[in-house]
Amino acid sequence: MKRDYYEILGIPRGASSEEIKRAYRRIAFKNHPDRNPGDKEAEERFKEAAEAYEVLRDSQKRDIYDHYGHEGLSSQGFTGFAGFDDIFGTFSDIFDEFFGFRTRAREVPQAGPDLRYDLTISFEEAAFGTEKEIKIKKAEICDFCGGSALEPGYEPEICSACEGRGQVYHTHGFFRIGTPCPHCQGKGVIVTHPCPKCGGSGRRRVEKGVKIRIPGGVDTGTRLRIQMEGEAGLYGGPPGDLYIVIHVKPHSFFTRKGDSVICEVPISFVQAAFGDTIKVPTLKGIEKLKIPPGTQSGKIFRLQDKGIPRIGRYGCGDQIIRIIVDTPTNLTKRQEELLREFAEIEEEKRASPYARFWEKIKECFR
Repeated sequence: MKRDYYEILGIPRGASSEEIKRAYRRIAFKNHPDRNPGDKEAEERFKEAAEAYEVLRDSQKRDIYDHYGHEGLSSQGFTGFAGFDDIFGTFSDIFDEFFGFRTRAREVPQAGPDLRYDLTISFEEAAFGTEKEIKIKKAEICDFCGGSALEPGYEPEICSACEGRGQVYHTHGFFRIGTPCPHCQGKGVIVTHPCPKCGGSGRRRVEKGVKIRIPGGVDTGTRLRIQMEGEAGLYGGPPGDLYIVIHVKPHSFFTRKGDSVICEVPISFVQAAFGDTIKVPTLKGIEKLKIPPGTQSGKIFRLQDKGIPRIGRYGCGDQIIRIIVDTPTNLTKRQEELLREFAEIEEEKRASPYARFWEKIKECFR
């Protein structure tokens, strides 16, 4: 059963139009949905007051209501409002007069700003993934005032300079120009009792720990998005997001190209000449690699599936191994003798590769 419209606005039946307007202004301001996000009771009071004001401000509707009540209005096709958009659409001029904004200027919920955090991790952590807990400083809704910016138990006062419009008007010739009220900074209200915990901002700076799961395969420049961990929103809007920007420390042995791991492995010239099976470090442990006889410096070998995990795909990249043949130094007398003997045999066996090289150069200039 609908409540009495005069009771809703808290006025007598003989109230004047100005008294009806003031009563509605007071109730609508107190229960405005942008000032009470998520408060269903305030929403209901706001709708009731809007319906009551719509009837009582109209002399014809008011006369029908005074004589026949809610049934009389229903018989004339009046059914109230479907929702907030209906209310603000009907009363756009009223809200401009009362609060200094029209429907398009309502305090629409706004998402909070995003945050960025630069995180440095090791080469191995980037390859295999890890979990980290970081500390971030951000704005959160004040837990003392619930984001209202007011000391609990108090309400903001309507600005006397602009009468709650948020704007003051000046007439220049034929033009009427509105500017933000300097007394209330265009808000239409004055907070005389700000929240003692947040200083009247509705938000507080806090330091918070956030756990992050870093997937394997990330690289320097990878951005990870943590939803709802940014700055607090405004007017009931959601928090922003937290973006983690990854920076990977250089490794002393490995380098990376895409999902491939690259390294250089030295071998002796004897191993290069006769071949050998050597041990090669990989991200997944030690692997054996067969070096065939006659291997030259710069030769590339590939270990499949020993590289970086592919993000969003199956498997891993490869490990690329570049062989570096180590030239011996500080030879013993016996080693020198053996090498000289080897060189003489090579000279007899075939022409020196360097001699053949210079022969080709000479041919180019003939």
